[in-house]
Amino acid sequence: MSELKIVIVGHVDHGKSTLIGRLLADTGSVPDDRIEAVRRRCVDQGKDMEYAFLLDALEEEQAQGITLDTTRIQFHSAQRNYVIIDAPGHKEFLKNMISGASDADAAFLLIDAEEGVREQTRRHATILKLLGIRQIHVVINKMDLVGYEQAVFEQIVAVCTDALAQVELQALSYIPMAAKHGENILARSAHLDWYQGRTLIETIDTLKAQHPEADAPTRLPVQDIYKFDHRRIVAGRLESGTLQVGDTIVCWPQGTRTRIKSLESWQRNQPLTTLTAGMSVGVTLEDPVFLQRGTVIAREEAPPLVGDHLKVTIYWLGQQPLRAGKRYTIKLTTQETTCEVAAIDHVYDSSDLSTADALDQVPTNFVGEVTLRTKQPLAFDLFTQVAETGRFVILDGFEVSGGGSIVGLADAVNQAKSQREAEPAAPRQVFRKKLKRSIVIEK
Repeated sequence: MSELKIVIVGHVDHGKSTLIGRLLADTGSVPDDRIEAVRRRCVDQGKDMEYAFLLDALEEEQAQGITLDTTRIQFHSAQRNYVIIDAPGHKEFLKNMISGASDADAAFLLIDAEEGVREQTRRHATILKLLGIRQIHVVINKMDLVGYEQAVFEQIVAVCTDALAQVELQALSYIPMAAKHGENILARSAHLDWYQGRTLIETIDTLKAQHPEADAPTRLPVQDIYKFDHRRIVAGRLESGTLQVGDTIVCWPQGTRTRIKSLESWQRNQPLTTLTAGMSVGVTLEDPVFLQRGTVIAREEAPPLVGDHLKVTIYWLGQQPLRAGKRYTIKLTTQETTCEVAAIDHVYDSSDLSTADALDQVPTNFVGEVTLRTKQPLAFDLFTQVAETGRFVILDGFEVSGGGSIVGLADAVNQAKSQREAEPAAPRQVFRKKLKRSIVIEK
């Protein structure tokens, strides 16, 4: 069975961990003794059964009732295997959601029926858009607190539909439930007889893995290079497209042309001849070209953009505002370099999309349209064309403080520069001496 990754996000106390805990308990996905241990703990504390404690392993989380970090847990139905990501809802911990949700195939946005759409609900929607997650379902939880009223459900659906439309998203479905009581998770609820849609588990089983299309541009960011016997193996994950033995490829940003000699992988009886998106393998090349971590391998006919002035949309989560003129670290696939905020063009509040007046900084939880100037040229794509090589994170010091998407090169000068660099160079041979110095001889 194939594995599919789901992220569940929502405002603090809207019931994410309870929903996941109840789902796992009802499907027998956690051992009975673990459920019983949680039940005894709840009795000792004078509480009703807290299914959230099946996930909240940290004592601090159990004491505060807040999920502080991203939790990944294996789950399976009759259809396939899943990885469920319980992303934090408390806004001080939103930065953990970036790493938690970035590789999800689908998202469930959780809303408390009694509280409705909140400020952080809108911010979560903005982040889901920046991460490129388009397969979104909305769960309206705690319907028991509003008497299972259909009118309340429909009102929240209307407000949420409008909020998602503001960031150009659309929910595939809206599901009413009461997770604490297990209603509408596996089986339909008699209290929700007016609802004719799918249950949660039925909806999960309709999800599709969001793998890049096979005909998308080929992008293989280099993670590392290893020496095995006589082979020099370039390791990485193919983010999009395909690769075959004999393909002519170009290594960016340097623009060196060569060909794929072989595809290498562990634990395979038969040699690989084709590499498809999502596979992590190694390749060997016909020429001993110079490569390093961060190099992007692409087919000759579909090069990436290359430049050092990027137009980006960024969601800022740092403790201090993103400031014009300040230097940060940008991570894009396996590429990493310093960058400077060259200009801030627009700033708006992610909760209501209102525009900010000041353009010298992007405050926490605001979105900015920004120009970044990088120390070294990067190989990348527009987010709308290849999401995997069109999104990035920004570090302030050693802290992940923001993430966003690339919308273009900053100016015509860089457009021309990218075109010039799209002309591949001939392979370069590298001869290494014992002192690990290198001389490069052009063919």
